[in-house]
Amino acid sequence: MKYRQLGDTDLKVSELSFGTWAIGGSWGKSNDQEAVLGLEYAMDAGVNFFDTADVYGDGHAEELLGRATKGKEDQIYIASKFCRAGDIHNLETYSEKSVRAYCEANLKRLQRERIDLFQIHCPPFEIIKHGGVFDVLDQLQQEGKIRHYGVSVETVEEGLYCLDIPNVKALQVIFNMLRQKPLYDLFPKASKKGVGILARVPLASGLLTGKFTKGASFAEDDHRNFNRDGAAFNVGETFGGLEFNKGVELSNELKWIGRGNMTRAALRYILDQDSITCAIPGFKTVKQVEDSLQAVDVPSFSNEELAKLEDFYQSEVHSHIRGVY
Repeated sequence: MKYRQLGDTDLKVSELSFGTWAIGGSWGKSNDQEAVLGLEYAMDAGVNFFDTADVYGDGHAEELLGRATKGKEDQIYIASKFCRAGDIHNLETYSEKSVRAYCEANLKRLQRERIDLFQIHCPPFEIIKHGGVFDVLDQLQQEGKIRHYGVSVETVEEGLYCLDIPNVKALQVIFNMLRQKPLYDLFPKASKKGVGILARVPLASGLLTGKFTKGASFAEDDHRNFNRDGAAFNVGETFGGLEFNKGVELSNELKWIGRGNMTRAALRYILDQDSITCAIPGFKTVKQVEDSLQAVDVPSFSNEELAKLEDFYQSEVHSHIRGVY
């Protein structure tokens, strides 16, 4: 496992880390015992960073992380997120009282005294521009409740704005082979500013595993069913904003990327971007963790391959992406 500095912070995190949305909920059936085994397998392989949120299974993902990392607080870093358990458009959600309550609840579930990276969870742009929440986060940082803070953003414009907020040390951004827009402006500027990048939805909700066929169905409680057209939250969080059948069609055109299987190749593509701190794929099973981890050992993409992927994105994919980004 290789490690990368999270922006200009004191944290060095595994370049292949993991998100915990799937083991918390909204991805169909999951098994807690298997989830904990997956976390343990990842840590044994050198993963030292996990991303979670208070709304992943109403805190269940945080509880699983707390259980799996108990006694490893100095070795394993955790990023969590807040605000979407409330009304994300209401300023009161971002008041000192509310943010402090979110933070304390997160800490309790994680069984920790400090959150390594506390992120605002895809707030509306007007909330970011208002700026009051950052004063609250500065206060919590001074008190030692959080180590660093960042923002999970939906758009490049939001990300660029956050780069000018002094203590924002990380941005969490949707990025994958089928969602390359942040490459062109946001990532270079983040690098210059010393801001880390966490690449979420790296497998486009499974499209880039190559295992789906057109017309596939998903469980009722899986966001790939109830949010496939953006009915519950930003459509970009599901299949990267692509209509499912079109996404399957596009992913099939990428089978040439090789490298053992599409999952590893898709993650390798992300790791080949110097400005990215880490990719955070999700998982529900040990096998999925094991498969993703092998991405660190497969060959990097050549300049010619990267150019081919960029051309494919610009000519075949970009116009089909729905939602703000």
